[in-house]
Amino acid sequence: MAICDFNMCFTFVMVGWEVSAHDSRVFKFATRRRTHYFPYPPPDKYYLVDVGYPLQRGYLKPYADTKYHIPDFERSSGVARGRKEVFNKRHSSLRGVIERSFGVWKKKWVILRDMPTYPFPKQVKIVVATMALHNYIRRHHSCSDEDFASVDENLHHIPQEAFEFHVGRPIPQDESEHSYMHEGEGTREMTTLRDQIADEIVRS
Repeated sequence: MAICDFNMCFTFVMVGWEVSAHDSRVFKFATRRRTHYFPYPPPDKYYLVDVGYPLQRGYLKPYADTKYHIPDFERSSGVARGRKEVFNKRHSSLRGVIERSFGVWKKKWVILRDMPTYPFPKQVKIVVATMALHNYIRRHHSCSDEDFASVDENLHHIPQEAFEFHVGRPIPQDESEHSYMHEGEGTREMTTLRDQIADEIVRS
Protein backbone atom coordinates (compact mmCIF):
# COMPACT_ATOMS: atom_id res chain seq x y z
CA MET A 1 0.00 0.00 0.00
CA ALA A 2 1.38 3.41 -0.91
CA ILE A 3 0.47 7.07 -0.51
CA CYS A 4 1.76 9.72 -2.89
CA ASP A 5 1.47 13.48 -3.16
CA PHE A 6 0.48 15.50 -6.21
CA ASN A 7 4.15 15.81 -7.15
CA MET A 8 4.20 12.04 -7.78
CA CYS A 9 6.44 11.34 -4.79
CA PHE A 10 5.71 8.43 -2.48
CA THR A 11 5.13 9.69 1.05
CA PHE A 12 4.35 6.36 2.72
CA VAL A 13 4.63 2.70 1.80
CA MET A 14 3.58 -0.45 3.60
CA VAL A 15 5.43 -3.49 2.30
CA GLY A 16 6.12 -6.96 3.61
CA TRP A 17 2.92 -8.96 3.17
CA GLU A 18 3.96 -12.42 1.97
CA VAL A 19 0.46 -13.42 0.93
CA SER A 20 -2.17 -11.66 -1.13
CA ALA A 21 -4.44 -9.35 0.84
CA HIS A 22 -7.29 -6.98 0.17
CA ASP A 23 -6.55 -3.24 0.27
CA SER A 24 -8.70 -2.71 3.34
CA ARG A 25 -6.83 -5.36 5.34
CA VAL A 26 -3.46 -3.75 4.62
CA PHE A 27 -4.96 -0.33 5.38
CA LYS A 28 -6.14 -1.46 8.81
CA PHE A 29 -2.79 -3.07 9.54
CA ALA A 30 -0.94 0.13 8.60
CA THR A 31 -3.18 2.57 10.45
CA ARG A 32 -3.83 0.75 13.72
CA ARG A 33 -0.26 0.51 14.95
CA ARG A 34 1.73 3.60 15.92
CA THR A 35 4.97 1.77 15.14
CA HIS A 36 4.14 1.94 11.42
CA TYR A 37 4.33 5.76 11.46
CA PHE A 38 1.33 6.13 9.19
CA PRO A 39 0.91 9.82 8.19
CA TYR A 40 -2.65 10.48 9.28
CA PRO A 41 -4.33 13.37 7.48
CA PRO A 42 -4.56 16.55 9.58
CA PRO A 43 -7.96 17.86 10.72
CA ASP A 44 -10.22 19.02 7.87
CA LYS A 45 -7.97 17.30 5.30
CA TYR A 46 -8.39 13.92 3.65
CA TYR A 47 -6.80 11.40 1.34
CA LEU A 48 -8.42 10.44 -1.96
CA VAL A 49 -8.81 6.67 -1.90
CA ASP A 50 -10.37 4.10 -4.22
CA VAL A 51 -13.39 1.92 -3.53
CA GLY A 52 -11.27 -0.77 -1.86
CA TYR A 53 -10.80 1.42 1.21
CA PRO A 54 -13.30 2.28 3.93
CA LEU A 55 -15.20 5.53 3.88
CA GLN A 56 -14.23 7.16 7.16
CA ARG A 57 -13.01 10.45 8.55
CA GLY A 58 -9.98 11.61 6.58
CA TYR A 59 -10.51 9.29 3.59
CA LEU A 60 -12.72 10.27 0.67
CA LYS A 61 -13.72 7.51 -1.73
CA PRO A 62 -15.87 7.67 -4.88
CA TYR A 63 -19.47 6.59 -5.18
CA ALA A 64 -19.35 2.83 -5.55
CA ASP A 65 -22.57 2.38 -7.51
CA THR A 66 -21.60 4.26 -10.68
CA LYS A 67 -18.74 4.40 -13.20
CA TYR A 68 -15.46 5.80 -12.04
CA HIS A 69 -12.38 5.32 -14.22
CA ILE A 70 -11.54 7.95 -16.86
CA PRO A 71 -11.47 5.36 -19.71
CA ASP A 72 -15.08 4.50 -18.82
CA PHE A 73 -16.05 8.12 -19.44
CA GLU A 74 -13.98 8.31 -22.62
CA ARG A 75 -15.91 5.37 -24.04
CA SER A 76 -19.11 7.36 -23.48
CA SER A 77 -17.82 10.50 -25.23
CA GLY A 78 -16.50 11.90 -21.97
CA VAL A 79 -19.97 12.77 -20.74
CA ALA A 80 -20.73 12.43 -17.03
CA ARG A 81 -24.42 12.06 -16.25
CA GLY A 82 -25.75 12.91 -12.82
CA ARG A 83 -24.04 14.24 -9.74
CA LYS A 84 -22.44 10.93 -8.78
CA GLU A 85 -20.78 10.46 -12.16
CA VAL A 86 -19.62 14.09 -12.17
CA PHE A 87 -18.04 13.63 -8.74
CA ASN A 88 -16.45 10.32 -9.69
CA LYS A 89 -14.94 11.77 -12.84
CA ARG A 90 -13.30 14.60 -10.89
CA HIS A 91 -12.18 12.20 -8.16
CA SER A 92 -10.67 9.83 -10.72
CA SER A 93 -8.90 12.68 -12.48
CA LEU A 94 -7.23 13.76 -9.23
CA ARG A 95 -6.49 10.26 -7.96
CA GLY A 96 -4.89 9.40 -11.31
CA VAL A 97 -1.63 10.76 -9.89
CA ILE A 98 -1.15 7.51 -7.95
CA GLU A 99 -1.49 5.46 -11.15
CA ARG A 100 0.95 7.74 -12.97
CA SER A 101 3.37 7.46 -10.04
CA PHE A 102 3.19 3.67 -10.06
CA GLY A 103 3.49 3.67 -13.85
CA VAL A 104 6.70 5.72 -13.85
CA TRP A 105 8.12 3.70 -10.95
CA LYS A 106 7.49 0.33 -12.59
CA LYS A 107 8.66 1.53 -16.00
CA LYS A 108 11.93 2.84 -14.60
CA TRP A 109 12.83 -0.14 -12.42
CA VAL A 110 12.69 -3.24 -14.60
CA ILE A 111 13.48 -5.47 -11.62
CA LEU A 112 9.96 -4.78 -10.29
CA ARG A 113 8.33 -6.29 -13.38
CA ASP A 114 9.88 -9.71 -12.83
CA MET A 115 11.28 -9.88 -9.32
CA PRO A 116 14.15 -12.39 -9.05
CA THR A 117 13.88 -15.20 -6.53
CA TYR A 118 15.73 -13.29 -3.84
CA PRO A 119 14.88 -13.98 -0.19
CA PHE A 120 11.66 -12.17 0.67
CA PRO A 121 13.30 -9.60 3.01
CA LYS A 122 15.58 -8.54 0.15
CA GLN A 123 12.60 -8.15 -2.18
CA VAL A 124 11.00 -5.84 0.37
CA LYS A 125 14.17 -3.74 0.52
CA ILE A 126 14.24 -3.49 -3.29
CA VAL A 127 10.70 -2.10 -3.33
CA VAL A 128 11.50 0.54 -0.69
CA ALA A 129 14.87 1.45 -2.23
CA THR A 130 13.44 1.97 -5.72
CA MET A 131 10.67 4.17 -4.29
CA ALA A 132 13.30 6.26 -2.49
CA LEU A 133 15.27 6.63 -5.74
CA HIS A 134 12.05 7.51 -7.56
CA ASN A 135 11.47 10.35 -5.07
CA TYR A 136 15.07 11.55 -5.33
CA ILE A 137 14.89 11.82 -9.11
CA ARG A 138 11.56 13.61 -8.95
CA ARG A 139 12.62 16.15 -6.34
CA HIS A 140 15.94 17.03 -8.00
CA HIS A 141 14.88 18.93 -11.08
CA SER A 142 18.47 19.03 -12.30
CA CYS A 143 17.92 15.35 -13.15
CA SER A 144 16.37 15.35 -16.61
CA ASP A 145 14.14 12.30 -16.68
CA GLU A 146 12.17 11.21 -19.75
CA ASP A 147 9.75 9.01 -17.79
CA PHE A 148 8.56 11.86 -15.57
CA ALA A 149 8.63 14.25 -18.54
CA SER A 150 6.25 12.05 -20.52
CA VAL A 151 3.56 12.17 -17.81
CA ASP A 152 4.14 15.85 -17.08
CA GLU A 153 3.42 16.70 -20.73
CA ASN A 154 0.15 14.80 -20.66
CA LEU A 155 -1.61 14.58 -17.31
CA HIS A 156 -3.94 11.91 -18.67
CA HIS A 157 -1.10 9.65 -19.78
CA ILE A 158 -0.54 6.63 -17.55
CA PRO A 159 2.38 4.35 -18.47
CA GLN A 160 1.15 0.91 -19.46
CA GLU A 161 3.43 -0.60 -16.83
CA ALA A 162 1.01 0.65 -14.17
CA PHE A 163 -1.41 -2.05 -15.29
CA GLU A 164 0.76 -4.76 -16.86
CA PHE A 165 2.90 -5.78 -13.93
CA HIS A 166 2.12 -6.60 -10.33
CA VAL A 167 4.65 -6.44 -7.50
CA GLY A 168 3.67 -9.69 -5.89
CA ARG A 169 0.45 -11.55 -6.57
CA PRO A 170 -2.95 -9.91 -7.11
CA ILE A 171 -5.72 -10.84 -4.71
CA PRO A 172 -7.74 -13.93 -5.67
CA GLN A 173 -10.65 -13.19 -7.96
CA ASP A 174 -13.20 -14.65 -5.56
CA GLU A 175 -12.42 -12.08 -2.87
CA SER A 176 -14.90 -9.26 -3.26
CA GLU A 177 -14.15 -5.80 -1.99
CA HIS A 178 -16.82 -6.25 0.64
CA SER A 179 -15.19 -9.34 2.19
CA TYR A 180 -13.08 -7.26 4.57
CA MET A 181 -14.30 -3.72 4.14
CA HIS A 182 -16.31 -2.07 6.88
CA GLU A 183 -16.86 1.65 6.96
CA GLY A 184 -15.12 3.37 9.85
CA GLU A 185 -15.62 6.24 12.27
CA GLY A 186 -16.86 9.39 10.58
CA THR A 187 -18.67 7.63 7.73
CA ARG A 188 -21.69 9.91 7.93
CA GLU A 189 -19.44 12.98 8.05
CA MET A 190 -17.55 11.94 4.90
CA THR A 191 -20.74 10.90 3.12
CA THR A 192 -22.15 14.37 3.77
CA LEU A 193 -18.93 16.00 2.59
CA ARG A 194 -18.93 13.92 -0.59
CA ASP A 195 -22.53 14.90 -1.33
CA GLN A 196 -21.74 18.58 -0.69
CA ILE A 197 -18.76 18.49 -3.05
CA ALA A 198 -20.82 16.72 -5.71
CA ASP A 199 -23.58 19.36 -5.44
CA GLU A 200 -21.07 22.22 -5.69
CA ILE A 201 -19.41 20.70 -8.75
CA VAL A 202 -22.76 20.33 -10.49
CA ARG A 203 -23.75 23.91 -9.66
CA SER A 204 -20.44 25.40 -10.86
